[in-house]
Amino acid sequence: MRSYKEHLILSGSTVKQALGVLNDLSQDAILFVVDENNKLIGSLTDGDVRRGLLNDFTIESKIDEIIQSNPRHIRKGNYDIQKIIEYRKEDYRVIPVLDNNHVVINVINFRYIKSYLPIDAVIMAGGRGQRLQPLTDATPKPLLKVGDKPIMEHNLNRLAMYGIDDFWVSVKYLGEQIESYFGAGKQKNINIEYVWENEPMGTIGAVAQINNFKHDYVLVTNSDLLTNIDYEQFFLEFIKQGADLAVLTIPYQVAIPYAVLETEKGEVISFKEKPTYTYYSNGGIYLMKKEMTQLIPQNKFYNATDLMEDLIQQNKKIISFPFSGYWLDVGKHEDFEKAQTDINNIKF
Repeated sequence: MRSYKEHLILSGSTVKQALGVLNDLSQDAILFVVDENNKLIGSLTDGDVRRGLLNDFTIESKIDEIIQSNPRHIRKGNYDIQKIIEYRKEDYRVIPVLDNNHVVINVINFRYIKSYLPIDAVIMAGGRGQRLQPLTDATPKPLLKVGDKPIMEHNLNRLAMYGIDDFWVSVKYLGEQIESYFGAGKQKNINIEYVWENEPMGTIGAVAQINNFKHDYVLVTNSDLLTNIDYEQFFLEFIKQGADLAVLTIPYQVAIPYAVLETEKGEVISFKEKPTYTYYSNGGIYLMKKEMTQLIPQNKFYNATDLMEDLIQQNKKIISFPFSGYWLDVGKHEDFEKAQTDINNIKF
């Protein structure tokens, strides 16, 4: 994936200079004209150049004379997901992302990503991984390779595929290795910050240390999951139902080998012959309104299930998002071996 800065060109550049950059961009040929502070001024395409040349401009003319002055854009942290879907359907592939000062801070390209979700992602990566010893004696579990890359990188890449570009990673055991491997995320055009746990904080306790989320919605996920979840559908269902928190749930079927009787006061009122019951287990991925994170206590061991219990007590709305796609918790040796086989067959 190219750097978003390759789509930027300085105001006052010549048409000839712009043509050289447009040629390098190939099928992504659109430029965003900025001032010296990277504030957006306009956009420029091959079509704008052709129309300019037909109107007697030359290749030495300034691009400012032929640009489109009000290009489509996205305002960071302040946009409707339906607008993203609309842009995508209308085949607007390359769109600049602006901050509140109209400065270009990113350029998204729907050839490379599926959506641009207004979500911050927290990846919980501080665990010891005891069940995977001795593999985790010198390597943190999130960095164990599944196929050609670490488990956590599969996770991070999928989140980034849906346009999530603000990440926090909670680390403790061998966390220096994780921080060294992923750095600040610049190579993936994302931002990564690290939250260090001095003591084990449970499956969600470390989130209380984060006070600078960029969006109104926060996704928390375990680092050791392998899944092909559609995060846009997860988010749309969350919004549709007006939820405070949504949890990914995995169907688990139990087949009873005998007839099951339903009784009332000792009287049989119905029965089912060898029924199969479907239950839903916690899939380790949570989506919530940002304000829900304020309920997580500071400096306390606290699990995601504790948060759900507290939300239920406060009559908040928690929804289940049943998922029937690929999901694997890589927690044991047999799971790790299965992941090595599955990775080549998962449709991402």
